[in-house]
Amino acid sequence: MFLGSPVMTPPLSSASSPPSARRMSWGIVIVLAALLSAILGAVTAAFLPTDENTPDPASNVLNQFWRDRFGYKLTRPVNILVMGIDRTENTEPNSPESFQGRSDTILLVQFDPTEKSVSLLSIPRDTEVEIPGVGMGKINEANYWGGTELATKMIRQTLNQISIHRYARVSSGAFKELVNLLGGVDVFVPNSMSYIDNTQQLKIDLSPGWQTIDGEQADQFARYRSDAYGDIGRIQRQQALMQAIQTRLQNPNILPRLPQIIRVMQKYIDTDLSFNEILSLVNLGLNLESEQFKMVTLPGRSSSAEETYSSYWIIDEVQRDRIIAEYFHHNSDTDVVANSDSTSETLPLDLKIAIQNASGNSQVGEKIANSLVNQGYYNVYIVPDWPDEQRQTQIIVQRGNLSSAKALKNKLGWGEVEASSTGEIGSDLTLRVGSDWVNNF
Repeated sequence: MFLGSPVMTPPLSSASSPPSARRMSWGIVIVLAALLSAILGAVTAAFLPTDENTPDPASNVLNQFWRDRFGYKLTRPVNILVMGIDRTENTEPNSPESFQGRSDTILLVQFDPTEKSVSLLSIPRDTEVEIPGVGMGKINEANYWGGTELATKMIRQTLNQISIHRYARVSSGAFKELVNLLGGVDVFVPNSMSYIDNTQQLKIDLSPGWQTIDGEQADQFARYRSDAYGDIGRIQRQQALMQAIQTRLQNPNILPRLPQIIRVMQKYIDTDLSFNEILSLVNLGLNLESEQFKMVTLPGRSSSAEETYSSYWIIDEVQRDRIIAEYFHHNSDTDVVANSDSTSETLPLDLKIAIQNASGNSQVGEKIANSLVNQGYYNVYIVPDWPDEQRQTQIIVQRGNLSSAKALKNKLGWGEVEASSTGEIGSDLTLRVGSDWVNNF
């Protein structure tokens, strides 16, 4: 249990023959949202009365009910490996076979009671690794060749021997079912998404703009890859869906559906988390705010045709070590808990800063870019406008450099740091400028 020092339970190990048909599973995003993150922050807020002066007796009773059951405390940071497993042909939900495919969505999630935060690292499925007994391959193959035991080993090795205390595997179908149980989610589709893959019986047809999408459309949004960004663009859309699910779960109308949601999701989950451990995670999440939920992608680059015969994600080891130290408080020798506020908030002159206009004023991007260049920042560049006008400026931490994002905010004097990888892919930071720049620039 996590009430003291967590001890890693030996994970299950499994292997299977290659599936004859494959479809991606996005259930990973859901489990995290429904069981390990989004529900956590939504439950208490939803049960508390909206007006403290006129409390709702029914809400008070429900609130006390949950308090009585969430008495378990998380006492130290806990790292959980979450994997979304490909659907394999002719398998039943929650059967051993349904969890034996490739893990095409891989997340490492840390619940940290010392900082009252949740950090999520997305690991590209094409990350290049040396698989024991197999040879050079992609990290998503590890679960197929050796189940959670090999997958955990490969993730630890990839992330500089970081501790992994528990795992959760999610089989196909969870994502669409949860979104439907939520009554859909609101997402912004930045451009038209149209794609047909007859082999996978996949048809994607989404129009641009804000819309409420159902489970099938959410699956299409997450799986779309017919753009220049490939798997990294897919990860960006996963993180956008995560944010949309968190927002939806904060709607009080969802409360009556929570028991059904959790009950339905259980059939898609294989985990070594005990019930009491899950309650301790829920207890941590009861008071989390959205800014305490941080998402980042494992830094790296796509391999070139000259390097490999297959497409791989090549890790940037220096940036990887920075991220696992800053987000997961880990170095190569041992786990160390550090105060993230002690990180020096400096803004390196060579930082790649993408300026993206979302203010509705066509001149603002150039003005802000010129201002930064005049101050000596020589890797500032302008990217196409964000098609959705927004009021508040965002400083998106594209490659996980939180300290530089805070430094940029201090330099500008406005903007909010967005701890996710949803900005311009090639940037270190994306400055998505909202209409608030007028009063601050």
